[in-house]
Amino acid sequence: MTPKPVSDLAQRLENGLFAVTAEVTLPDSIEKNALVERAQMLEPYCDAINITDSTGAVPHFSNIAAASILIENDIEPIIQFSCRDRNRIAVQADVIGAHAMGVRNIFCVTGDGVQTGDHPEAKPVFDLDSVTLLTTINHLKTRGKFLSGRELDAKPNLYLGAAVNPFVPPFEERALRLLKKHKAGASFFQTQYCFDIERFKSFLDRLLGLTKGAPPPLLVGVGPLRSARFARWLRENVPGVAVPDHVIEKIEKYPRNEQQKAGVEACIEIVDAVKTLTGVAGIHVMAYNWEASVSEIVEATGLSKPELAKSKYLSSFI
Repeated sequence: MTPKPVSDLAQRLENGLFAVTAEVTLPDSIEKNALVERAQMLEPYCDAINITDSTGAVPHFSNIAAASILIENDIEPIIQFSCRDRNRIAVQADVIGAHAMGVRNIFCVTGDGVQTGDHPEAKPVFDLDSVTLLTTINHLKTRGKFLSGRELDAKPNLYLGAAVNPFVPPFEERALRLLKKHKAGASFFQTQYCFDIERFKSFLDRLLGLTKGAPPPLLVGVGPLRSARFARWLRENVPGVAVPDHVIEKIEKYPRNEQQKAGVEACIEIVDAVKTLTGVAGIHVMAYNWEASVSEIVEATGLSKPELAKSKYLSSFI
């Protein structure tokens, strides 16, 4: 008997089907309606929705609570876990709790340092990094045990992902770093924002060579730039984001009231350039506080899928 897929995302990627995911902006709200409204804007165009973990070291709506709310609304989440705010005890507790609520996709990152956020006086944890975080969660998944050796009543059924950044040095090490995370338990990968197509192609060529043409599923991170000013802010303030001068200059040629449209068009061009490359399994759209742009990007690049072709997340567990 063929085992059921871990999640719709896992089924799609493992069957070689192109996947579209997107990041939902978590609201600064004590109510869930704002989150649900934003997620429902993305759901018709995405196979799963990524929930961040106080990204940028700025507190927002709880990632675990957000994942539970999305599941209640038949939306498949990818929940991010970072190492900044949790030690290994908290990580293991949160993973099994999230699994009990129906979470199956977990994306593992080291996390931004507290100095980048609005609480620089906070004490960072960093008991683990992204690789040891993967190892820890994979230990739960494959052995059904805590790191201490204490047994769970069953093995959690999880699909683990990790980040890769081909756009900052050391460039020649990035593919090797991906494979290290793959060995630690990551089954799929997502890049940082891609604004440099040639740099991405160089990374992809190296990855294909190292894996003999069979890399793990890779989602290319893309996102629309609202303005040239926003592009500069992104480059200067978000760790790991590289926005080449020529991208900013291209948007800057337009009047301020037209730069938003130019940013969407530039994103569409990038998606069109990468979507057919060997080794690309999908895209991940990061449109911070601009969920409405995702539909335009997906539709313009021919990646929208009929609603009937999508299975509901919870159907895998009924």
